[in-house]
Amino acid sequence: MKNTNRYTLTAALPYANGPLHIGHIAGAYLPADIFARYQRLQDRDVLFVCGSDEHGAAITIRAKKEGISPQEIIDRYHQQIKDTFERFGMSFDIYHRTSSPIHHELSQEFFTNLYEKGEFIEKETEQFYDADYDQFLADRYVMGTCPNCGHDAAYGDQCEACGSSLHPTDLINPKSTLSGKAPELRSTKHWFLPLDSYQAWLEEWLIEGKKGEWKTNVYGQCSSWLKSGLQARSMTRDLDWGVDVPLPEAEGKKLYVWLDAPIGYISASKQWALDHGKEWEPYWKKQADEQDNSRLIHFIGKDNIVFHCITFPSILKAHGEYILPDNVPANEFLNLEGKKISTSRNWAVWLHEFLDELPGKEDVLRYVLCANAPENKDNDFTWKDFQARNNNELVAIYGNFVNRALVLTQKYYDGKVPAAGELTERDEELLKVIDLYPGKIAASIEKYRFREALSIFMDMAREGNRYLAEVEPWKVVKEDPERVKTIMNVALQCTAALAIASEPFLPFSSSKLKGMLNLQDKSWRDLSRELLKSGHQVEKPSLLFEKIEDELVDQQVQKLENSKKMNEGEAASPELTPLKEEIQFDDFMKMDIRVGTILSAEKMKKSKKLLKLEIDTGIDKRTILSGIAQHFEPEAVVGQQVLVLANLAPRVMMGIESQGMVLMAEDTEGKLVFAQADGKIGAGSTIS
Repeated sequence: MKNTNRYTLTAALPYANGPLHIGHIAGAYLPADIFARYQRLQDRDVLFVCGSDEHGAAITIRAKKEGISPQEIIDRYHQQIKDTFERFGMSFDIYHRTSSPIHHELSQEFFTNLYEKGEFIEKETEQFYDADYDQFLADRYVMGTCPNCGHDAAYGDQCEACGSSLHPTDLINPKSTLSGKAPELRSTKHWFLPLDSYQAWLEEWLIEGKKGEWKTNVYGQCSSWLKSGLQARSMTRDLDWGVDVPLPEAEGKKLYVWLDAPIGYISASKQWALDHGKEWEPYWKKQADEQDNSRLIHFIGKDNIVFHCITFPSILKAHGEYILPDNVPANEFLNLEGKKISTSRNWAVWLHEFLDELPGKEDVLRYVLCANAPENKDNDFTWKDFQARNNNELVAIYGNFVNRALVLTQKYYDGKVPAAGELTERDEELLKVIDLYPGKIAASIEKYRFREALSIFMDMAREGNRYLAEVEPWKVVKEDPERVKTIMNVALQCTAALAIASEPFLPFSSSKLKGMLNLQDKSWRDLSRELLKSGHQVEKPSLLFEKIEDELVDQQVQKLENSKKMNEGEAASPELTPLKEEIQFDDFMKMDIRVGTILSAEKMKKSKKLLKLEIDTGIDKRTILSGIAQHFEPEAVVGQQVLVLANLAPRVMMGIESQGMVLMAEDTEGKLVFAQADGKIGAGSTIS
């Protein structure tokens, strides 16, 4: 560990193609924020950066699905993610974005630096191509079966089930995510970083140098990768969205997102320096005295380990001017109610919805996610545990102690801290907690053991609560009021210490408690047994935490159950939804709705929802894919007259072009039924 007072802390750049959920927070962002806040309390120089990853196939895939531009996608989700982080109390020094000019310039500068040094291998390769869409397919545009674990929805760059890094041609039965068809191989030129040439250096720096320092899950994954042998990896892609490759012969090609995204940490630092009149280079570049180098620490989830521990360090090493990561304390995955979080199935607790629906509970969520942090293995979040930890720990232990100490001070001394008299052995026991526990918390945080650190903090609060329960000042005050002054002084010193020690974990509650104590900003080094002088005025208290009732938790559980039912094709309890945006009569008149007859129906392979229907519309016979397979058996719909939206633009699904839409409705029980279609085949709709 370097002997330095400067820290460069990064949290994984979230893709700007969707909102944040609690799995993201538990994996990378909460541990990073706890560490940053703690280091600032230690009066250390901290630069904590993050930002939106706005390039790569994930963005363009989302844009194609919604029928809008990638710029519209990133603008929407960048702002939403940024606002959500702020509401949740993330203490980034800057939250930047990789679409910014400063980032494009720096990424191109990195590429040019490596290119001019001859670090890249230029070669023609065969790459998957979708003839229907007339474009080469980036890694994320190809899906298939993982050759390592058999997961049938692996991406062309990585299997998210087993964590294996892949090449699109590794996949079994690859399919284009655009057309759903098997892609063909065509020749294209790209620039590769020969990671195999860094094998020996990585083994020395990482395997020999980081053993015993890095978390076992991180070290183990890196060791496995190196043992299997590294291969050259393309640093460019055939895409129409991203950072342009700065070479005349590379027109139309973009930088690989895992080249440009980590550079986003550096470009964010440059922007922060410009905004605040600071220097950014000390946080990233090697100093003349190596002991003055900043400590670079990446906080990520386990799916990003290889990129941050092998690919990005190799890029930094090749460049030559930059420091290397001192640690990469990656977490495993957080599950939800016993199942893997799934954004596509809406099996998630979305952070922005949590903040809307449970205002004032930010610290409760921080507490529960830290207490259940998946530091060394996957862990689980449940709403019942959320309720229990709030009620039994935050309310009954920490909140109860603080409330008792402040209420009694107001009652007995009009809010003024009484002077302590002679200390008993029991008083000394609690004061020793103030002396020892902050050091224990600090030691655990320095080792990235945040669950352990939080547990020690709660033990500190537990000792204070136990102290008041044992000495019972509310009884002693009648017999020995002088003794109670000492008791309350000791209890208040512990309360003040908790206000400071809680800040990394519970910043909102810490700020509130400091306000009640009239406690000025203090550093970690100020933690002592005399934080409050006798005569110091404290304010009237209010509850730090409030009990969470069953009703609130039941609502959240039901919300998840409704998502589950919707994904299983069951109708959730019917709810009235707001009216959609107003349209004009002319808009409706553009629709050509015809009466048609279903000639044949069959289930689509590999789909639980789709039926393939052949329909006679009177003007033609056409194929329509309809998501009704979980409501109707194929043989039961043959011969059924239906209403068809005949002039809907065709859409390719699972490799088949669907030429229209069958109009459906819901009955009073929420079941799907065909819209009534009485009339001659091919008859048009009448609007009156």
